[in-house]
Amino acid sequence: MSVILKLVAWCLAAAVAFATLGPPGYRPHATSLGQGGEHALAFVLVGLAFGVAYSRNRLITAAMVIGFTGLIEILQFWAPGRHARLEDFLVDALAACVGLAAAAAFDMIVKRTQRSNASAS
Repeated sequence: MSVILKLVAWCLAAAVAFATLGPPGYRPHATSLGQGGEHALAFVLVGLAFGVAYSRNRLITAAMVIGFTGLIEILQFWAPGRHARLEDFLVDALAACVGLAAAAAFDMIVKRTQRSNASAS
């Protein structure tokens, strides 16, 4: 199961990288969310996926995911038709942290439930 979760996390990161750096015509658009909402949704999902897949050392996982968001933003300097913006990085990094926090909360709830079930038996 761990390998599948890691594969999903990396595939999601690759999809976000392609959507961010690839040709603008291939980028999905959610008109109701706006650009900031699209960024937030994508990086919440990335943070959640990596937070679930790599739960052993959350600090390293968080640094890796935030580094990924920064790298994606910096690479936009060389992507035609793309613009690197500090506010985009801030939205992306904050959204990724929300996803990571949600994964940590989910993990904590699962472990607490398992402990209470084991002590009740």
